[in-house]
Amino acid sequence: MQTTTRVAVIGGGVVGASVLYHLTKLGWSDVMLLERSELTSGSTWHAAGGFHTLNGDTNMAALQGYTIKLYKELEEITGMSCGLHHVGGVTLAEDQDRFDMLVAERAKHRFMGLETEIVTPDEIKKIAPVTNVEGIVGGLYDPLDGHLDPSGTTHAYARAARMGGATIETHTMVQETNQRADGTWDVVTDKGTIHAEHVVNAGGLWAREVGAMAGIYFPLHPMEHQYLVTEDVPMIVEMMKDGHEHPHVMDPAGESYLRQEGKGLCIGFYEQKCRPWAVDGTSWSFGQDLLQDDFDKIEDSITLAYNRFPDLERAGVKNVIHGPFTFAPDGNPLVGPVPGVRNYWSACGVMAGFSQGGGVGLMLAQWMVEGETERDTFAMDVARFGDWISPGYTLPKVIENYQKRFSVAYPNEELPAARPNRTTPMYDIFSDMGAVWGQQYGLEVPNYFAQGNEPTYETPSFRRSDAFEATAREVQAVRGAVGINEVHNFGKYRVTGPRARVWLDRVMAGRVPQQGRISLTPMLSPKGKPIGDFTMSCLSEEEFQLTASYGAQAFHMRHFLNEAEDGMYIENITDRLNGFQIAGPKAREVLQDCTRTDISEMKFLDVWSITVGMTDCIVQRVSYTGDLGFEIYCDPMAQRQLWATLWAAGRPHGMTPFGMRAMMSLRLDKFFGGWLLEFGPDYTAAETGLVRFISWKKNTAFIGRDAAEMERAKGPSRKLCAFVVEATDADVQAYEPIWLDGEVVGFCTSGGYSHHAQLSVAQGFLPVERIIEGLEVEIEILGQMCKARLVTEPLFDPDGARMRG
Repeated sequence: MQTTTRVAVIGGGVVGASVLYHLTKLGWSDVMLLERSELTSGSTWHAAGGFHTLNGDTNMAALQGYTIKLYKELEEITGMSCGLHHVGGVTLAEDQDRFDMLVAERAKHRFMGLETEIVTPDEIKKIAPVTNVEGIVGGLYDPLDGHLDPSGTTHAYARAARMGGATIETHTMVQETNQRADGTWDVVTDKGTIHAEHVVNAGGLWAREVGAMAGIYFPLHPMEHQYLVTEDVPMIVEMMKDGHEHPHVMDPAGESYLRQEGKGLCIGFYEQKCRPWAVDGTSWSFGQDLLQDDFDKIEDSITLAYNRFPDLERAGVKNVIHGPFTFAPDGNPLVGPVPGVRNYWSACGVMAGFSQGGGVGLMLAQWMVEGETERDTFAMDVARFGDWISPGYTLPKVIENYQKRFSVAYPNEELPAARPNRTTPMYDIFSDMGAVWGQQYGLEVPNYFAQGNEPTYETPSFRRSDAFEATAREVQAVRGAVGINEVHNFGKYRVTGPRARVWLDRVMAGRVPQQGRISLTPMLSPKGKPIGDFTMSCLSEEEFQLTASYGAQAFHMRHFLNEAEDGMYIENITDRLNGFQIAGPKAREVLQDCTRTDISEMKFLDVWSITVGMTDCIVQRVSYTGDLGFEIYCDPMAQRQLWATLWAAGRPHGMTPFGMRAMMSLRLDKFFGGWLLEFGPDYTAAETGLVRFISWKKNTAFIGRDAAEMERAKGPSRKLCAFVVEATDADVQAYEPIWLDGEVVGFCTSGGYSHHAQLSVAQGFLPVERIIEGLEVEIEILGQMCKARLVTEPLFDPDGARMRG
């Protein structure tokens, strides 16, 4: 066995094999896979082998499409069969909410190049005759759906990797992973030690144990999963005589998926009576094993299946496959460089390995070889969970996710498991004031404050929710007087040291402000893609404060630490600095009533140190509401006292607390973008308008400058625009197609209802040659073609007089 390698991939399931193959495909041949048993041991060998493109996250759906199309390429490269059955598949909708979701997904597929279609119950009966369509509203048909041979596919990945120069060592048990001072790794196995530049954890069921060898906790957990294979089914036998194979059918209401297997049927369940497996760790002795049959937990699901697929009840059970596989708390994979651990990569938690394994392998290989991925991977980035996460949080969230696997995913739904988890000192005060809570990155965040008869629970919906009136009231309070909310859901960082300014000048694309001032700046990747949207404040010549998206903390700190240099120090102070935002025409009067400092001369984008009541605060004249506003930061230990001061001064001026629902409506009035909505690695600064915050005059080779300069010179092919939409009871959420002259020419990034202007608003991309004030287009919202008009003047304070005055 060789003793050195560039990359050691630990785990020989479909994901590890895919990572190995894609590394060779991108040019790294000195790579090795280590498997303690045989390839496919763990979850891969007993998988049902189904694949599909449907996924609530658009980039994940695109990567699933890539994975499915890759299989024929693997067969051509290796000469091996993956056992492909491209039979198509239909997802059933038993009510209007489910149908709305499928229609919305179909609309997204239009610009993704996925040829899905909405089908009627009669069409479903013809496509999938084993289905009882009673009570079905409609469905979504995907011709790419199908299934394969899990073992054959994994070995095809492995052969393709070997053909590219990779080495695979089976029956090689990894016992330790020890990092050297230079960041490389000693991977200790039962056959000797391997010195590797990089380690990839593709451990599957053992990913937790492999991670623990390096002192890393991976938030994932195995769940038991069961599917059945029947004896021959007469209808299937008859279809086969005509050379046809029955397509897949997913029945979300019945918690089941079904496909043909031989002359019978295979049906699997995501039952509510689910059970976690190996709660305290996966035994190393487990391998190509199955769990004991357990019909009790799927009893209810079987009853539903007999109603939806009557032929099942008349068919005997030939095989029962009951085995574990892993979930992350939100069901998406954990992929990418592990924050805070050099040269350690994650490729685990891939629940749908044969739908997602190819895309996961491609993205991780691009990350390792090229430094970044071709598309936004945040939905599966291991950095989307911070160091606050624990096994006690992971377990109930994984159970919830398993149970919700086939549930309708609403854009405004707040899932309850493991909550509340993280709260600020304001939690009980705001709860007593009627706060209806959401969560971000484990933190409780008020969505709105219910007053009077307003609902204390926001009913999930694809349409305008029952929080509509409460949100309108809060928006009107901000625009008419003054609103207050916390600044707890901002990520906050302190950069200090004699070279702090020089470092920020290199890491940030925008202008580094002078003392007492603020600037807005994008942070770019080497390829010029936005990887951050920051407010940068200069507190002194050697102290700066950065604020950005709360949910991107680990993502941003990983980048900061990778770029750290001598003479500067950066720390994440997000939860060590809190406070409030006040915004609206009375905001200045309220703040002045709370301090002896004369703030009449405080200009827009100023940052001052001010004592507010009894509390020393950092006060910034800026607001995401687009109104006159101030962000007031303090030590969380003093936050309740600061609240008492601001609330007492604010009530005579009509102060009202407001939540994130109102905030997102307010920002639409100014066409402000949002992180991972309008701004993110899928787009460029020139496309999104962030280019106006890039400082081209500064004499610094900031990260991403060359790429940004090239795009600046040639100009982008598309740009972000704003639209007023003739919507009825549903507004744009994201990724709805934009139609012009009978064809799809763009897509939406976000939208909603402007309660100030009383208009439905959307933002989205159009080709630059089509952009003109007043352009009339159509936006497809839940299957309805809604007229929309392109607008360039903000709906509130268009000249910025109130925001800057």
